[in-house]
Amino acid sequence: MSTVSVQYTVKDGRGDENQALVEQVFAELSRAAPSGFRYAAFRADDGVTFLHVVSHASGDAGEVLRSLPAFRAFRAGLDERCAVAPVRTSLTTIGSYAVAEASAGATP
Repeated sequence: MSTVSVQYTVKDGRGDENQALVEQVFAELSRAAPSGFRYAAFRADDGVTFLHVVSHASGDAGEVLRSLPAFRAFRAGLDERCAVAPVRTSLTTIGSYAVAEASAGATP
């Protein structure tokens, strides 16, 4: 399984816009229900910093996301929305337990 995190900061006043675009990605993922795919997104208390964590059993989570029109729309304006560019980090899971709330639209 491949897991990566991506953290970035959007410009002041762009947090709600960015969140709405991320929520559209989750809505599309919910409809597509890709097998072996896990994705969580978080917004920090500052309102402008975002962290995404994505895993895929086959190791190509990026391909799953790039296939979604909502993700392409999110990504199309990301560079312009950002005050701090996205930083991608590969992660090795050493354990996990109930990582995200199911009520946030994600399923375990």
